[in-house]
Amino acid sequence: MNRFTRRTLIAAAAATVAAAAAGFAPLALAADTIKIGLVTALSGQSAQAGEALTRGMSIAIDEINAKGGLLGGRKLELVRRDDEANPAKGVVAARELIFKEKVAVLFGGLDTPVSMAIVPIANQEKVPFMGPWAAGTGVTRNGANPNYAFRVSAVDELVDKAMLNYAQKTFKSGKAGLILVNNPWGESNEKGIVAALAEKGLKPAGIEKFEASDVDVVPQLSRLKAAGADTLYLVGNVGPSAQVVKSLDRMGWKVPVVSHWGPAGGRFTELAGPNAKNVHFVQTFSFFGKLSPVGEKVVAELKAKYPSIKGPDDITPAVGVANAYDGVQLAALAIARAGSTNGDAIREGFYKIERYEGLIKTYVKPFSPTVHDALQADDYVWAQFIDNRILPVGLSQ
Repeated sequence: MNRFTRRTLIAAAAATVAAAAAGFAPLALAADTIKIGLVTALSGQSAQAGEALTRGMSIAIDEINAKGGLLGGRKLELVRRDDEANPAKGVVAARELIFKEKVAVLFGGLDTPVSMAIVPIANQEKVPFMGPWAAGTGVTRNGANPNYAFRVSAVDELVDKAMLNYAQKTFKSGKAGLILVNNPWGESNEKGIVAALAEKGLKPAGIEKFEASDVDVVPQLSRLKAAGADTLYLVGNVGPSAQVVKSLDRMGWKVPVVSHWGPAGGRFTELAGPNAKNVHFVQTFSFFGKLSPVGEKVVAELKAKYPSIKGPDDITPAVGVANAYDGVQLAALAIARAGSTNGDAIREGFYKIERYEGLIKTYVKPFSPTVHDALQADDYVWAQFIDNRILPVGLSQ
């Protein structure tokens, strides 16, 4: 019996080789999935954001598979790993997805430090990387040639320009007061905002820093007020940003606050109090208000797949869902243009995308060898908290 089995296997192997030589792919290979990897925080304080990325990717993958998949019927498969917001663990997870799971495209790095740790591996191994969250400028502008890192998300350098444009348009800002968290993220945005001001022949009225653990920033804010700042440019995550608002309350200083997207990441309204609504912050997308046909379709699909989603309030963080959804759709187009799952061919495939009517916007030639960020400074949405909901500015219902 064993000898018969061995003979059968040898014959089958010979038939497979013959079929391949004749140009016929074995059925088993034709049915192989195309794996899309995701390295993100799936536990800890950022787990909700990691779940938002998962949901956005899953909806896009379901759509693509329902239409027959890619490359002659191959279905997409999402493979996830938890990085726990830790760069070292992110590297381990990325290597596992690249070398063991053989992913065609790697998504991930919720946090900029994690992405910055993963991107060199992706470039070395020629595996396209898609960033759906981390905003650090260096994620895509990393100096590699060829560069395998692409992104559908905010970019610090572009956010800084958008903050200035919005402040000038909305509040007639003439004297910028920078209030920034004292860490590499704050430093990155300090450079970006100062450069954006310089392009318009302006200088900041003052630059102040605060520690993430500070509970009182009245001294820093007082110096900015004395310097004549008429608008505050805020960069900080939820807790520190809330302390800035509470310090403004103690001072009685009613000054416009234009912020990076830090306040959107958690319990900002609870921590900041009633005047949390006065902070205007950047987003890449909102499910509130009138949606495009793509937006309506995505909301319907989310409700069907995730029963806990009843409406826009439950799609949170919205930027995670939206960025991930469009990121997968663009990656699928790149694979289709490549005609294979070869990493270098997919990288070139991104440059061959002509047009895609996406969730966030209609993308027209979103990538080129010198531009690896699909969203630009005029693509951002400005939002504020109304009744603990993140709504586009001016939409209070």
